[in-house]
Amino acid sequence: VQLQASGGGLVQAGDSLRLSCAASGRTFTIDAVGWFRQAPGKEREFVAAIRRRRGGRRYSDSVKGRFTISEDNTNNAFYLQMDSLRPEDTAVYYCAASRLAYNEMAYYTNANIFNYWGQGTLVTVSS
Repeated sequence: VQLQASGGGLVQAGDSLRLSCAASGRTFTIDAVGWFRQAPGKEREFVAAIRRRRGGRRYSDSVKGRFTISEDNTNNAFYLQMDSLRPEDTAVYYCAASRLAYNEMAYYTNANIFNYWGQGTLVTVSS
């Protein structure tokens, strides 16, 4: 499986941005897709995850109510709609895919359970 993230850019606080993650290869093996981010000087952190076959979404507390994760199964694409962006959202955003199926969405907040990673796309939010 290969993942290609895109859609990052420079925006102002309060603006919106939509990130895309295009999946190719053995995409039928993907059970869930997650978005993570890493700000300069900080550790990578979970942002959102979506489980494909059984449904389910999870968000970090810092983005809940502002970000929305979605998928387009027809095109094997995944999206992260980011609204009301804040300067603290500035980071490189990565999409990741997991072959593993978990009952509890909380497991998908752990980056270690994701098997495939995209290259990252930079989001910069100015104040």
